[in-house]
Amino acid sequence: MLDAPATPRETTEETLQETLLEVNNIEVIYNHVILVLKGVSLKVPKGGITALLGGNGAGKTTTLKAVSNLLHSERGEVTKGSISYRGEKVQDLEPAALVKMGVVQVMEGRHCFEHLTVEENLLTGAYTRGDGRGAIDADLEMVYNYFPRLKERRKSQAGYTSGGEQQMVAIGRALMSRPETILLDEPSMGLAPQLVEQIFGIVKSLNEEQGYTFLLAEQNTNVALRFAHYGYILESGRVVMDGRAADLRENPDVKEFYLGMSDEGRKSFRDVRSYRRRKRWLS
Repeated sequence: MLDAPATPRETTEETLQETLLEVNNIEVIYNHVILVLKGVSLKVPKGGITALLGGNGAGKTTTLKAVSNLLHSERGEVTKGSISYRGEKVQDLEPAALVKMGVVQVMEGRHCFEHLTVEENLLTGAYTRGDGRGAIDADLEMVYNYFPRLKERRKSQAGYTSGGEQQMVAIGRALMSRPETILLDEPSMGLAPQLVEQIFGIVKSLNEEQGYTFLLAEQNTNVALRFAHYGYILESGRVVMDGRAADLRENPDVKEFYLGMSDEGRKSFRDVRSYRRRKRWLS
């Protein structure tokens, strides 16, 4: 049974020393010919929120699916490099085996079982657990504490809930498997700004109060860098920049190309020629 929310712990450089997940120089190819990831490397420390940033098509979702071993269903494969979790190579494991190790992915698009109720959806996350109904009920109550809206809608059919509620269901279902690390893909997609803030606020609370480790892929760089501890920026399947989230927020290139700000004031991304961006990343 998970502990009740405790006093938030301070996340410092010292608390983020142990690396849980390490992606080392991987390449991913789809259909044997389409090279999508080109030497991607990253580390996810225990107890941290690590953001994987970039525009549509940058390779964020592919990176998460490479970690969770979901590429084969889309005719993709890791052809070079390695992926390790707690020092153990995991790129050849079945997805279910990785879940048992404590890694679970919340897919892009808020996938729910539409014909099941909210509570039934949540309980599917505990399907593989063997620790008894009492522990599962306690964790279900924990999920409802973080997502009180789900408790209100627990008997509603999931297909008739809002986009924000379905995103909460998807995250709550992942929590019910009692993971150590959660791979969260585009949690802000299609949601109103107020809901985005709410979802990210809950992610931060889960990290600080329950100790969950997060690797999240997100296009909304502004929000992600306010809640994450460390960030990696992907472009065209490559990591072009990484650093502490606070440093990335102040980086002039990140401000200009991802946050819409420059030293001359606010600037539209479309107003900046792409060759300038490529030159900066590669210089």
